[in-house]
Amino acid sequence: MKIRAFLAILLCRLLRGLSRLLHRGGTAMPGSWALRLCPNLLEWLAKDLKILAITGTNGKTTSARMIEEAFAKQGLRYLANRSGANLASGIVTELVMNADLRGRSRKEYAVIECDEAAARTVFGQIKPRVIVVTNLFRDQLDRYGEVTHTLENIRAAIQGAPEAVLCLNADCSLTASLALDLPNPVRWFGLEKGAVPSRPLPEISDATHCIRCKTAYEYDYVSYGHLGGFRCPACGYRRHKADVAVTAVPEQGMDGSSVVLELDGEKVLARVNLPAVYNIYNAVGAVAGVTAMGLPLQTAVEALASFSCGFGRMEQFPLGKAGAKMMLVKNPAGCNQVIDFLQQVQEDFLLVVCLNDRAADGTDISWIWDADFEGLKSLERRMKQVIVSGDRALDMRVRIKYAGISDEKIRVERDYHRLVDWAAQQELPVFLMPTYTAMLELRQAVVHKVGGAEFWEK
Repeated sequence: MKIRAFLAILLCRLLRGLSRLLHRGGTAMPGSWALRLCPNLLEWLAKDLKILAITGTNGKTTSARMIEEAFAKQGLRYLANRSGANLASGIVTELVMNADLRGRSRKEYAVIECDEAAARTVFGQIKPRVIVVTNLFRDQLDRYGEVTHTLENIRAAIQGAPEAVLCLNADCSLTASLALDLPNPVRWFGLEKGAVPSRPLPEISDATHCIRCKTAYEYDYVSYGHLGGFRCPACGYRRHKADVAVTAVPEQGMDGSSVVLELDGEKVLARVNLPAVYNIYNAVGAVAGVTAMGLPLQTAVEALASFSCGFGRMEQFPLGKAGAKMMLVKNPAGCNQVIDFLQQVQEDFLLVVCLNDRAADGTDISWIWDADFEGLKSLERRMKQVIVSGDRALDMRVRIKYAGISDEKIRVERDYHRLVDWAAQQELPVFLMPTYTAMLELRQAVVHKVGGAEFWEK
């Protein structure tokens, strides 16, 4: 085992170095080859680390960045898979690059973002001390299947780490159900009633009926999607009171929110330096994870105000006179939250939507018909033009046209470099909404134009 691990680590390092020389990321490929040589390498590398792991459908990368910032402020020596390579191969690559040739980590802590399906095998090997589960929504149906299948993947993953403290979203009936049959200690997080305005439950919801008895849920409030104060009138399954709660949101703006956080009876005012309700959830989940690791609440609060956003997640670029903001979308729930954010924009703007259907995006693009693009109709006076791009640009054009946007406002531009050149000439702010692989290519074109960190450096 030691010889195989040594050779696998050496191979991973060589491949990573070669990838960087060729100006490629080298975030997952080196680890993939290392695992072929030594299948148990992940367990070997993680054995001495104190690990906080994050999984769930939306918000993993942003939550991880918030947690990282808290670790940094506390002066902890930690590593993290910052590039977003969250399969076993990407995690192995990051652990190798922070270890010596004998596999001994040079860091004491790790913040590991993990794909929901990969968690099934990863968690049993890395044995996290704390696991944050952000939420569960339908995502990549061709890969994950229905959302209940994703839930079972995460349940099986946690069974491999029975001593981990679970930080669960109390407002997500699917996520909360993990506590029904797992022995792990649980730390609940969520938004209390009245913290944000309640909204109607969407017509297409990922959790309409009780996961225990199949009776339709009733809601005391809905924050977004199926998240909120759910309760089953038949069997009594309901939202658990949050241990780490947002009790009020005094301010929501284009650049962030002010929130009142409550933990163990202590209330503090915190600044979240990203906008939208879903980032408030990311923030309170991150606070739950950080404090479960034993860090002070004040350190977590300071981190929320100063962390740098992950690549493509509300990332701002000096492109054009008014700048450009890139907002990753990948499923109906996340897309709807971005559209809600755009409805707060009070000035005229330009919109770019890029749709790919590659493996990392999910080859099934039917989700665009579940997303509320009709919400753009109310913005048509301020939204001066919509550019559609990506491998499935024509499908996106049809979807936006069916949402009620005038066809003369919609233009197709498949070449990302021409698209970025166009954006650089604009007077109005530009909002970019790409799916994952489109985001990587579009972001590379933007960085080539205006400079900035490569995605693996961000």
